[in-house]
Amino acid sequence: MKISRTWLQKYFTDPLPEADVISDALTFHVAEVEEVTPEYFDVKILPDRAAYMLSHRGVALELAAALGVPLAHDPLREEVGEFPKTDAVSVSIEDETACTRYMAGLVRGVHVGPSPEWLKSALESIGQRSINNVVDATNYVMLNVGQPLHAFDANKISSENGTHAVAIRAATEGEKITSLTGDEYELSSTTLLITDGGTGAPLGIAGVKGGKLAQIDDATTDLIIESANFDGTLVRRTSQALKLWTDASLRFQNRPSPVLASYAMRDVIALITDIAGGELVGVVDAYPTLSETIPVTTSVEKINARLGSSFVREDVTRVFDTLGFTYTEAEGTFTVLPPFERRDIVIGEDLAEEVGRVVGYDTIPATDLPGVPQLPNQSEFRGIERVKDFLVERGFIEVSTQSFGTEGDIKLENPLQDDRPWLRASLLPTLRDALVRAVQNAPRVLGPAPIVKVFEVGNTFTKDGEFLLVGLAARALEGKGAEEALKEYAATIQQELLQSPGHTHFSLDGKSVEVVLSYEDLERLGADYEPKKAVLGAYHSFSVYPFALRDIAVWTPAGTQSDSVAELITKEAGELLLRIDQFDSFEKEGRVSYAFRLVFESKEKTLSDADLNPVMENVTATLNAQGGFEVR
Repeated sequence: MKISRTWLQKYFTDPLPEADVISDALTFHVAEVEEVTPEYFDVKILPDRAAYMLSHRGVALELAAALGVPLAHDPLREEVGEFPKTDAVSVSIEDETACTRYMAGLVRGVHVGPSPEWLKSALESIGQRSINNVVDATNYVMLNVGQPLHAFDANKISSENGTHAVAIRAATEGEKITSLTGDEYELSSTTLLITDGGTGAPLGIAGVKGGKLAQIDDATTDLIIESANFDGTLVRRTSQALKLWTDASLRFQNRPSPVLASYAMRDVIALITDIAGGELVGVVDAYPTLSETIPVTTSVEKINARLGSSFVREDVTRVFDTLGFTYTEAEGTFTVLPPFERRDIVIGEDLAEEVGRVVGYDTIPATDLPGVPQLPNQSEFRGIERVKDFLVERGFIEVSTQSFGTEGDIKLENPLQDDRPWLRASLLPTLRDALVRAVQNAPRVLGPAPIVKVFEVGNTFTKDGEFLLVGLAARALEGKGAEEALKEYAATIQQELLQSPGHTHFSLDGKSVEVVLSYEDLERLGADYEPKKAVLGAYHSFSVYPFALRDIAVWTPAGTQSDSVAELITKEAGELLLRIDQFDSFEKEGRVSYAFRLVFESKEKTLSDADLNPVMENVTATLNAQGGFEVR
């Protein structure tokens, strides 16, 4: 969230310190500051603190605690008072779990127009666009204390016997609404709507965005101001379904306290009547179930036990006082009543965290960790390592692929990827994809044509249960041999490692195979096995200079092997040649054409044409000098 420095200063009597001091204080005590400009701080507020910190007031309170200076004022500790009641507005809530509180304030006689300069500047300093004095007032209060607000034109809402009815209900499947921006959205039955209770017409998407039907404009004179609390999960799902994320939905999905609604209503009515005129007629407060704050207990001993610290009573009470916690102490135990907005304080460990971060984790001395306790039987996992070591010794490379696929027995209701909604029932589809990529990236080396071999040990999920399998896949870069090698390795695994029947399944093309690993076999294999440690090759420094590419193609007599051609090129290209890959070959009129890509690199400089042209000329001359060879 962007926090205006000028706005923040209003919470303090003394001038704030330099920007880097503020940034460090927030970063090391509560939330990382990602960007600092002359106008604002961009503070990364995580979900556990978003219920109270997505506001200038919340950040000011934390800054006061971190710097050890008091707030000049705190709007959430000032009396709200009684609102006058009115029969000119009625509120009905269809589902009290979806809307836990709905306040509707009626203000008459306002004059909609441009905002005063101070309000425009405050909003623009953090990237907000000024709209008009009424809308700007609702946005300012939301950004100040964290409670989303909305204002409707009361005269655009039907009235019966002098009463405007507001109804909060679920949308009907396929119902549509046009938003303030003019975009039309088709809604599902899980969407919560604010509607005209007389006509049923939608006025806004609850917790997300207002509708165009009761939009504020220059002709507006009467307002119905909404300050409500909606279920965070419902708001988040609606935003995701509509792909519509707003400042309001961000705050509601982090579950601010319903108590906050009355503080915001107090502030927004005061601000609107100050800058737009008008008079408050009254407020309707539909609050079916009052929110309760549950006390949390802890002690200095418990806090120190959790943190490894040596804090004393004065450290703890100072933190509680700074953060505005109400508490009592009896026989060394603190019973703490967190402020209503601190919905993240629910267990003793939360209080330990508050003390630790405010005092400073850097004040806790470093100590040695206790010894590792005796681990339980690890035979099963050692058995898996034995199977892996067995395959690595035979030239296989381990891969790890997704557990989700395009087909299977078990379909996910909420898949991570729309194109992979199934839990995999086999390792082979994704293993074959990994093999294709491995073949594409495998370097062509001199000597016998290699076989690219990959394997994976992983779980599969079928209608018959969950199974642990080892999957093997191989492909020869040239010629044949992969299918025979796979059969041999699969048979060796069955004969040398496994005793239970299990099963072996070959793919249709014969280039991949999977073998079931039973837990009994794995425990037996790992009972006395010590996994092998990775052996690292000799270190070679890499070049800081870019590589250069050259391609060369040559006609050769029929029967000429590509390896012999590559060997000639490698010998003539010299020490600048880093790698040679064959990328094409074909036969025509009794001759064979081979094409190679040469990768050159120097550890001393960037190679130029002046460096490589002589090398390529020598390579070309050497190839042309061979009987029947012709560089194309």
